[in-house]
Amino acid sequence: AQGKKLGVLWIDAHADINTPETSPSGNVHGMPIAVAMGQGPVELTSIGGDFPKLDPKALAMIGIRSVDEGEKAAIRQHGIYYASMSDLDRWGVHEIITEVLDTVMKDVDVLHVSFDVDSLDPALAPGTGTPVEGGLDYREAHLIMEELAECGKLISMEVLEVNPLLDRANGTAQEAVRLVASALGQRII
Repeated sequence: AQGKKLGVLWIDAHADINTPETSPSGNVHGMPIAVAMGQGPVELTSIGGDFPKLDPKALAMIGIRSVDEGEKAAIRQHGIYYASMSDLDRWGVHEIITEVLDTVMKDVDVLHVSFDVDSLDPALAPGTGTPVEGGLDYREAHLIMEELAECGKLISMEVLEVNPLLDRANGTAQEAVRLVASALGQRII
């Protein structure tokens, strides 16, 4: 996808846009968005070249509900599109994903999706190390994946934070596989 404009859809309970200065915990796993935008330690921001890898105007966050104060400020400062779970409750998942694809991702050539299983409600996906109550339900998550499959721009996807030691009967891992299948175009009929 060299020479093409990249969009990123971040589906996660957490914004992960901290820097060492804003992070309450100091955990690097809460910093990937900031690093991709060229903020943070040079040891991280220079991976793959010394330039920002992600334009915040081509980034959308869906499902966030556990956001640190410094992250809230960064989201506002950079004008990043976000849809919290409250927004999804108010407007509906179809309206939100349509807006993301029609506005934020309108001018991108290719789309990467980062899907953290903690975006799902812990009742559906208990097998994660950072569960947050009130997440996406089964139908909401699959509708997002189905819309992504149909948009024609999806070129890569990661599903992360499945922890088999915390899972029940491999349910979280199985749901992650079903979501990937939906993103790849699997339908009921």
